Amino acid sequence: MLFRNKLSLSILLALLWTSMGLGQQVVSDASAKPKTPPPSGPSVFDDSNSSAKEAQFNARSPRYKIAPGDSFDLNFELSPEFNQTAVSVQPDGFVTLRGIGDIKVQGLTVPELTQTLRTAYSKILNDPIISVNLKDFEKPYFVADGRVGHPGKYDLRGDTTLTQAIAIAGGFSDGAKASQVLLFRRVSDEWMEAKLIDVNKMHKTGDLKEDPLLHPGDMLFVRKTGWSKIERYMPSAQMGTMFKPY
Repeated sequence: MLFRNKLSLSILLALLWTSMGLGQQVVSDASAKPKTPPPSGPSVFDDSNSSAKEAQFNARSPRYKIAPGDSFDLNFELSPEFNQTAVSVQPDGFVTLRGIGDIKVQGLTVPELTQTLRTAYSKILNDPIISVNLKDFEKPYFVADGRVGHPGKYDLRGDTTLTQAIAIAGGFSDGAKASQVLLFRRVSDEWMEAKLIDVNKMHKTGDLKEDPLLHPGDMLFVRKTGWSKIERYMPSAQMGTMFKPY
């Protein structure tokens, strides 16, 4: 009888020890599982996360990309016989280079172009050292459209904010909705980022924290007020500026 009690106690302790070990393993396995990734953030027009969107919108500093009509000089440090000046990018994005023929360069940044040329010339030269110097290229610009005094394309010289760009374009014209100014910024060849900015609020409060610096290629569009939307049905001596999509 005593033997049976000891045996039963041993079995009970063994089962208890095993269950504790399994419990620890389950807890350990649960903690090792990867966490579910957070959901994507709010849309660009959701004001609930404006500070995060502002940082994201202003963070991008794209490098200039070679375009048709640009020209550049090529300098070979160890093989000056391959030096070329005023190499012009053709309308199809190709250039014709000494020793390697035609090569497409449109859409490349200067560092990417340099590496592309090094790879191409490595077929005829041993580890070529090449430098690329842009000579003629499209100057930085911004576009102002909609209800501004003088819609058009303007040179972007130095740091220019949105409100300064509106002033450069002649300020707000009649019927402008200063509380809804759209700023479009290209983020890739297929996508543009849009931000809605209340310039009227900035003027009233004197707070310019939301007055973003423009990047080359940005476009601002000043929307019409509800009154100006129906002015076409009223006598008018002058026609307003019509929006032209870009």
